[in-house]
Amino acid sequence: MKGVKLAKPWDVAVVDMEKPVPKEGEALIRIMTAGICGSDIGAFRGTNGLVSYPRIIGHELAGIVESIPENNPKGIKVGDKVIIDPYLYCGKCYPCSIGRTNCCTDLHVLGVHIDGGMAEYFCHPADMLVKMPEDMDWILAAMAEPLTISLHGVHRGGLKAGEFCAIYGAGPIGLLAALIAEAYGAHAILIDVVQERLDFGKELGVEYIINSGKEDPVAEVAKITGGTMAQLVMECTGANVCIRGSLDLVSNAGRITFTGWPKSETSLPTDVFTKKEIDIRGARTSAGEFEEAIDLIMSGRVDVKKILTKVIKVDEAADTIIDIEKNPGNYMKVVVDFRS
Repeated sequence: MKGVKLAKPWDVAVVDMEKPVPKEGEALIRIMTAGICGSDIGAFRGTNGLVSYPRIIGHELAGIVESIPENNPKGIKVGDKVIIDPYLYCGKCYPCSIGRTNCCTDLHVLGVHIDGGMAEYFCHPADMLVKMPEDMDWILAAMAEPLTISLHGVHRGGLKAGEFCAIYGAGPIGLLAALIAEAYGAHAILIDVVQERLDFGKELGVEYIINSGKEDPVAEVAKITGGTMAQLVMECTGANVCIRGSLDLVSNAGRITFTGWPKSETSLPTDVFTKKEIDIRGARTSAGEFEEAIDLIMSGRVDVKKILTKVIKVDEAADTIIDIEKNPGNYMKVVVDFRS
C-alpha cells in the first residue's frame, strides 16, 4: 500500500508499505480521506518538537471498517463509515480519571508520537472510532478533526450566546472557531495581519474583522464591544505578541484560551490577572467533541467546505506538503482523497 512518510525533517515522500495487521482490540480501516494539518507542516519543517522520525503522518482521517472485534464497545460493524479519534490516552492517570483524556500524561497523537494514518490502510483501537452518518461527504469527514480543536477551545472558554469572542489568527483553527462562535449566537471578532484571510473570514460570515498590522486591536475591540472588551479571547497563533495581546483584549472577569503552541516563553504581566480577575485556560487537542463536530457539519451550522482549498490524490501529497511549506498563504485546508 501507499503511505506518506517523513524520513526526517525536509524529507517527505509517498512510499510503498506493508499493509498493517490489526492487534488485539484494533480495527483495520481502509482510509478514504485524510486532511493535511498545520502540525504536519511543522513536522516537515522539523519545528514540532514533539515529533520523532521516521514518521507516517496524518491524524485527520476517515475510512471504512474492514475488520473489527465483534465485542467493541460502540457496536461498530464491518462496512461502517468511521472517523478516527487520533488522541490515544492511557485511561489510568489523573486527567483520564476525570474525563480530560486530552491531557493524559502519556498521550500519543497519531503522526506525532506514533505513526499516523495517511496511508491506504490503518489499524486503530476499536474504541477510538466515531461512527459517521451514512450520507456524510468523505471530504467533510476528514475536516471534522480540526473542527474539534476549535470546539475544544470554545468549550474551554465557556462561550455563551451574546458574548464577544476575540480570536487571534485567521488560519483554519481560528476561522473555524469564529464560525463556531457565530453558530453559538456569539459575536466573533477575527484578528490577523493578513487582510486576504480576514476578508475571507468576512465572506464566510464572521461578524467583525481587525487587521492588527494596520489597526490598534485594543481600540477596535473597545469600540465594537462598547468598552466592555471581549468576554472570551481565543489565541490560535502561538505568536508571543498575540499571547501577550490577549490580556489587553479580555474583559474584566473574562476568559482566555490558549490554543496556539508558542515556540518560546512569553512574559506576561501577572498583575493584570488579578486586576481583571481573568481565567486563563490551556486548550489542547480535543476530548469527546467529535459528535458535536459532526452535528455542526451535517446541520450546516458550520460549513467547513468553505475553507477547503483543494482535494488531491495520494501521489500528489509529498509535492503538496512541500508547496504548502513554501507558500502557506495559498492554502487553507487540503484533503488527500485515497479513492481516486
